[in-house]
Amino acid sequence: MGGGCLAVAALIAVLAFEMEAAVGTRLLVITANSPASLATRSSAAISLDWALIGPFVATAILGAWDGRRLAAKVSGPRPERMFAVALLAVAFFMVADAVL
Repeated sequence: MGGGCLAVAALIAVLAFEMEAAVGTRLLVITANSPASLATRSSAAISLDWALIGPFVATAILGAWDGRRLAAKVSGPRPERMFAVALLAVAFFMVADAVL
């Protein structure tokens, strides 16, 4: 989980977005940033390791497809609770890692 989770929480808490709109906005930003970053990086002298990048792209596509199917089955406040639990778990592990 990266900064996108905090962005979703901020969109919900500060701007009063619905969960679906906040997640969709985050995904739109990621979709716009990814090709822009790739284009910037591809013009550099560093070559991209497509054998490494390919599995991540394939996994992201499969995850998006499965996520869409799961979203159709889960509605109401349940996704927000699941997101909150996941965010708290990540925060707990980050604090534990920093302390230990």
